[in-house]
Amino acid sequence: MSPYDLQVNGYDGADFCSRELTSEDFHRACVSMQEDGVNQFLATVITDSVSQLCAKLRHLADLREADPLARQMMAGIHIEGPFLNPAPGFIGAHPPESVVEANVDDANRMIEASQGLTRLVTLAPECDPGHRTTEFLAGQGIVVSAGHCDPSLDELRGAIDAGLTVFTHLGNGCPVTLARHDNIIQRALSCSDRLWICYIPDGAHVDFFALRNYLKISGIERSIMVTDAIAAAKLGPGRYTFSGFEVEIDPQGIARRPGYQNLAGSTVTMCQIRRNLATHLALDENEIRSLIDTNPRKAVPVTPQI
Repeated sequence: MSPYDLQVNGYDGADFCSRELTSEDFHRACVSMQEDGVNQFLATVITDSVSQLCAKLRHLADLREADPLARQMMAGIHIEGPFLNPAPGFIGAHPPESVVEANVDDANRMIEASQGLTRLVTLAPECDPGHRTTEFLAGQGIVVSAGHCDPSLDELRGAIDAGLTVFTHLGNGCPVTLARHDNIIQRALSCSDRLWICYIPDGAHVDFFALRNYLKISGIERSIMVTDAIAAAKLGPGRYTFSGFEVEIDPQGIARRPGYQNLAGSTVTMCQIRRNLATHLALDENEIRSLIDTNPRKAVPVTPQI
């Protein structure tokens, strides 16, 4: 089994969203992930100003190029934002002041800054006028995912027609309280025959009983498990500051911004995910392999790097 994690914001004290990330910290994170069962991953950067994002993407690309282990493990970059829904709840832990409407010019700037490493972009379909940015990204061979969003069913279907193929961490990036029936979780699940649906199986982002229900709809064959790990993964309980933001990790490993109810990424590891899927969902090895290895590679193919 060769797990491929599509969403890693940081690990073992290394913050992939920081321009101050050192080569030593980045290498340590790769070693630590490898020890925890990750074969490849997408380094994930979250919402910031486009100019700051470009600087961070260039820095990540340079760090990867200089480290043989990173070149082996880091299959590319996942840009999560800044084309998200800034409404409270939907924006989650992303800074709403840095959100901008999706546009091709900024998307192209970020792609160029990543030096060809962008594999996945998460955006809000309702914030992409005419789905032009989705269509542009898909045309560049970049996988487009919906997340931190609240599109109508028609808007979601239109984005899929334009090239959207993934949904980022379903059940998160949305308010704690939603309408009973017509909500983003129901809309996404209704399109799961056309989407890869990603989940964070740590028991906090989605209760295991709810995850079991979701999987009955999306199916093992169309579902993907990710860690959404932040730099605090493996550090244990405490308060930490990453990229200028304070995060508090409770004794159960749940990450939140102090004073906020919304979650702020995850500290779950891939080996913990395997245990959770076996223990709490009673999945067998073949089903687990599909969710953390086979399906991610189908959804976001690894492009060989020269």
